[in-house]
Amino acid sequence: MDYTYLGRTGAKVSRLCLGTMNFGPHTPEDESHTIMDAALDLGINFFDTANAYGRSEELGTPKGRTEEIIGNWFAKGGGRRDRVVLATKVFGEMPGGTHPLANEGGLSALHIRKACDESLRRLQTDHIDLYQMHHVQRDTPWDEIWQAMEQLVTAGKVLYVGSSNFAGWHVAQANEAARQRHFLGLVAEQCVYNLTQRMVEVELLPACQGYGLGVIPWSPLAGGVLGGVLKQSSDGRRSAERGRERIERFRPQIERYEAFCDEIGQDPAVVALAWLLHQPAVTAPIIGPRTLDQLTGAPIRALELRLDAEQLAAIDEIWPGYTTGPEQWAW
Repeated sequence: MDYTYLGRTGAKVSRLCLGTMNFGPHTPEDESHTIMDAALDLGINFFDTANAYGRSEELGTPKGRTEEIIGNWFAKGGGRRDRVVLATKVFGEMPGGTHPLANEGGLSALHIRKACDESLRRLQTDHIDLYQMHHVQRDTPWDEIWQAMEQLVTAGKVLYVGSSNFAGWHVAQANEAARQRHFLGLVAEQCVYNLTQRMVEVELLPACQGYGLGVIPWSPLAGGVLGGVLKQSSDGRRSAERGRERIERFRPQIERYEAFCDEIGQDPAVVALAWLLHQPAVTAPIIGPRTLDQLTGAPIRALELRLDAEQLAAIDEIWPGYTTGPEQWAW
């Protein structure tokens, strides 16, 4: 396993981040524990979750269930917690909390403090390594947000602060406000980034690089679109309605992409992950396995795949990217 620094911090994380959104709603607790043990054995030390993960109407599980599953895994001991760089998130409404529903979401100091304590309880740990704002909240002043985060850092409950789904100017605004308070500010941004969705290349990725944020892409396979869907369809596997719509939207590019992957003798999922690992702004793509095979297959092979300049250019021709602004829209 390769490791890199988390943004401009001195903390080292694996080049793959284990996403846990499926734990609970789609993967039972015992299988989730098996996947996490296997991830550690593979050298993956970076785990991502969120306080809002875990809800399943079908199973009747509430938000927070995923953190509980991780907490029960930590409670098994064996140095599990010490070996993990743990990231979770705050923002989403959490019904059943201690405050009226109006204050059970967002980024008010009131919610940040309570949400952190509740995540720590579910996770059965005394600290969160990377506490991420799951979305920007424009109605809450940065001084309030940073004061709340500073208090958590001072108390030892949080080590680093990150963001998710921010725009480039939000990153700049947040870190300039933190600078005025002599606070470290954001050290990582978690954003959607894959071959089908490259808009972040215009402003967000340059902002992250300029401010020293690690980039943690979610949905690296575009909901399965980049995972060999046409071959899977020919093999009789069916996609959900939303997935079929995405396939039809990108069908000409998917056909060219899968043909290119066949030419170089690689699975499409492996190439898509490897492409992200070749992007200089990227710290670690988030992989969200539902099964053990999904963990030990394409993600690990992607770490070993080196794409040359000609191959990267061919991929860019199929899935065109963007030029950094303002050149993208101006001379």
